[in-house]
Amino acid sequence: MRTISSRRKTLLAVVVTTAVVAPVAALADGRLKEPRPGTTVSMLPAGQDNPAIAEGVAIGRNTAIYKTSGLGPAGRNAAAPAGSEGRYIDPVDLVGGELPPGVTITEAQGLNVLRRIGENLARVGLSYEDVITMRVFLQNPAGQDRMDFAGWNRAYRQFFANTSVSTGAPVGVPLGSAPPAPPMVANPARPSRFALEVENLPVIGWLVEVEVDAAFPAKE
Repeated sequence: MRTISSRRKTLLAVVVTTAVVAPVAALADGRLKEPRPGTTVSMLPAGQDNPAIAEGVAIGRNTAIYKTSGLGPAGRNAAAPAGSEGRYIDPVDLVGGELPPGVTITEAQGLNVLRRIGENLARVGLSYEDVITMRVFLQNPAGQDRMDFAGWNRAYRQFFANTSVSTGAPVGVPLGSAPPAPPMVANPARPSRFALEVENLPVIGWLVEVEVDAAFPAKE
């Protein structure tokens, strides 16, 4: 029986503002000052120009937060049987009815889920840049004894954490085994995040389920 396990990253913290917040300084002893009301601040690892995630996010008082439900991939691939893993591939990711070289089923479902996240956020006037925390649940693909964390991370980088911290320029992201190319959505946001391997997800065929918290930008 598969057990639940976590994938954690140990990061050296330095105070860095996210794309939607005002600058916040650290105290002399390195502690974070409380963010201004209506703003958030991400703690990013020192010495990295393109870290994947934040160590944590400080949320200022009176900051309006939107929390999604857990979202899985939409069953948009009508060419695949209902309830199959392939059913939850977005057809826009297929080339001649097949996934591009090296693109895994988890990676493809991850792209599908993250598009649904974007649609969900847009309905309340938010975007990927407003996301501050993310929780990810991954199931083993059929015939494999563990979750495909690498495939999920490639999908994640297509929509999050794909710009240079120092310059703001987009950073190339690989799709499957292809060379790095411009991301699908250039986005500086680096949410705090955890990922868990789970025994089963609520819909047969899902390999990925994601929920996020997003902060409404402070009104000027």
